[in-house]
Amino acid sequence: MTAKPLDCIVLGAGGGAGSAALFHLARRGARVLGLDRFEPGHDRGSSHGETRIIRRAYFEHPGYVPLLLRAYELWADLEARSGRRLLVETGLLQVGPPDGAVVPGVLRSAREHGLEVEELAAAEIEGRFPGFRAPPGFRGVLERRAGYLLVEECVRAHAAEARRLGAELRAGRAGDAALEWRAEGGGVAVRTGSGEHRAASLVIAPGPWAPALLRGLGLALEVRRKPLLWYRTATPDYRADRGAPAFLFELPEGVFYGFPEIAGGELKVSEHTGGERVEDPLRVDRSLRDSDRAPVERFLARQLPGVTPECLRHAVCMYTMTPDEHFVLGRHPAHARVAFAAGLSGHGFKLTCVLGEALADLALDGATRLPVGFLGPERAGLRGI
Repeated sequence: MTAKPLDCIVLGAGGGAGSAALFHLARRGARVLGLDRFEPGHDRGSSHGETRIIRRAYFEHPGYVPLLLRAYELWADLEARSGRRLLVETGLLQVGPPDGAVVPGVLRSAREHGLEVEELAAAEIEGRFPGFRAPPGFRGVLERRAGYLLVEECVRAHAAEARRLGAELRAGRAGDAALEWRAEGGGVAVRTGSGEHRAASLVIAPGPWAPALLRGLGLALEVRRKPLLWYRTATPDYRADRGAPAFLFELPEGVFYGFPEIAGGELKVSEHTGGERVEDPLRVDRSLRDSDRAPVERFLARQLPGVTPECLRHAVCMYTMTPDEHFVLGRHPAHARVAFAAGLSGHGFKLTCVLGEALADLALDGATRLPVGFLGPERAGLRGI
């Protein structure tokens, strides 16, 4: 008996958006194959490091807010399906100058979408949260419904639920990596190290492999090396169970973010801005350098003085940046059966559940009712490599 043809293949199914797309395709009853060089929840790309911030009052663009409201629904649904805790609401404190990008952007999104946030002066921040210091004249905004996602658990939950619904996932071996893809007749073909696969449609969720797998589009994508650092705390002021929030600071020297102490006296912090260009994601330097620690430790000394300079451990992930720092999501302009999501620019994991839903729609239906038009690949300024 001849096997039923595949409806879709997902490249990058071991990462955030790819595992979500695999789940949503399987949820819709599609016969789907996921491929990845690494197992779901791996630490070789952009979807690892234990935690990622989730928030609704989005300073980057108000257009993300409807997608975030959907994301909260989808993460709750995945929690219920998988029986795993994935999202923890600790609140988020965002601090910056009153004429910067962060505080005005948060307030704009909150106004446009009726979201509840609380404004705080610099002195009020320290009074409310004794472990934090804000520069004089800076403002803070507190969003109580924000918090963090357990990133590897989210990826594994999407992959496990996809498999439970009938998806096939080949991952964890070099032979499962996609070497090339091509449109062929009324569908697509994908060549891996272990063979060739064909399907009616293709989803590409390549993470830092986007410049290679989407090279024909000429998108101006840059992959950056991003260290994540964990430090020992010296006071209980940063404990989540004592009311400490996740945090993000927009400062003249850069943007820094982190999480409350969750367990074991460790606080995770990183610099969002900057980052060394990565030419080959398989060969990114995963060591910890003095130059990785220095800006973070200066930030901690000034803004979180109860955190010691004792770096306990680190990880290295990668951002895939677009010129405007917004995602690219849509159908391939030359191949209508190919949908892709790329360039999440260091703020995309919280939305991977929604991106997966949109990618499934685009692959199976050619369109989605989700309001993702502002992220389309046809917008100006994305090309130029």
